[in-house]
Amino acid sequence: MKIIIAGAGETGSHLAKMLSKEGQQIILLDEDGLKLLQLKATLHIETVTGAPASIHCLKEAGVENADLFIAVTPYESENMTACFLAAKLGARKTIARIDNSEYLLQDYREMFADMGISSMIYPEMLAAMEVVHALKATWLREYMSFEKDIMVLGGIKIRDHANVLHKPFNSGYFDHSRYRIVAIKRNNETIIPKGSDEVLSGDLVYFITTPDNLDFVREEAGKRLYEVNNIMIMGGSRIAERIAECIPDDMRVKLFEIDKDKAHSLGEKLNNVLVINGDGRDVELLKEEDIEDMNAFVALTDNSETNILACSVAKRFGIKKTIAEVENMEYIPMAESLDVGAILNKKLLSASTIYQYTINAKVSNVKCLTNVEAVVVEFIAKREGSRFTHTEVKNLHLPENVNIGALIRNGQGIIVNGNTIIQPDDHVIIFCMISAMPSLETFFQQA
Repeated sequence: MKIIIAGAGETGSHLAKMLSKEGQQIILLDEDGLKLLQLKATLHIETVTGAPASIHCLKEAGVENADLFIAVTPYESENMTACFLAAKLGARKTIARIDNSEYLLQDYREMFADMGISSMIYPEMLAAMEVVHALKATWLREYMSFEKDIMVLGGIKIRDHANVLHKPFNSGYFDHSRYRIVAIKRNNETIIPKGSDEVLSGDLVYFITTPDNLDFVREEAGKRLYEVNNIMIMGGSRIAERIAECIPDDMRVKLFEIDKDKAHSLGEKLNNVLVINGDGRDVELLKEEDIEDMNAFVALTDNSETNILACSVAKRFGIKKTIAEVENMEYIPMAESLDVGAILNKKLLSASTIYQYTINAKVSNVKCLTNVEAVVVEFIAKREGSRFTHTEVKNLHLPENVNIGALIRNGQGIIVNGNTIIQPDDHVIIFCMISAMPSLETFFQQA
């Protein structure tokens, strides 16, 4: 697949890195020639120096035979113009990063399609929904649902008192249909568990289960259930505004914004939020605003270090659920090592949405996980001719670093084991390293 990415910022660079590992033909287009030179030296990509909305530069990138054109510059208008031009010049599909949630309304989809914009992503809305999910699933580090919560993927930090500790996978302890562990993150290593592997204290464990078994998983992991009613947010960003629109009515929110004019504007717009003009890093101010009574703390400033440190301070006050926006990819391991809690990264959320358009097999859901270079993909088994159907899972000869966790059949969630036989039209939920995706796709394509 030929993919042109307009914009070599952090989102575009991350996409180029991710997709180049799969052997896709990637052309990165940006006005910053030095940045392109640096990326080309480390990635297997082509580059074109120039403006994303320049017809000349688009033609130089070969847009006329591009399968996918992705515009992810910081500027909404430039992204939309670039997609419009790319479509008119021959690109099969286009995706634009936007800043205006109004453009996502169903009423306007046909209008934008007529303009040549196939799809739009609004990273701040994706991030807001991620926060809302995290506030509902308080004991999980990551959360993802499939087919309206028929199946659930969770990431959970394992402590010393968990029941699942030191149980080898070949011991039979995990041979049941209540949940399946699909991956383990240990320090900087991602482990696809095999027979002699076991869960250790400090591991970040990814599992798949059904909603009615979530309590069982929580008990196995030694976690306590607690509700979030009082939330403190630091930073009046667009994400914070979107959270205020989506958050349940029974959650009470205090929002700190250091800029006086911005705080006043937010106070007028957000009727369901108490907006405080002040520095969320001020410990005395936090005490005055009853931080000890909060159930959750969400740090959303434009500075990753500030967000990480603020969440660490909130932990010292006894707040159990902390969420930090960490946009600097290099800081994610540090945030994890400091036990910050849930980590929010718009680039990874955007990549999850865009990545779905690059997969040749039929998929209905994709998520790039925050703490590991891996994806969770919901493939749909073809009705006939697929190598994946009518064969027991243990005999599929799957690529390395691939783990089938569960499937959804006729509206029912099923935990997969070695004897499971995948049937046509099953929705198959798979955890895999990004490098394994090209091999995995061939299993789901028509024979």
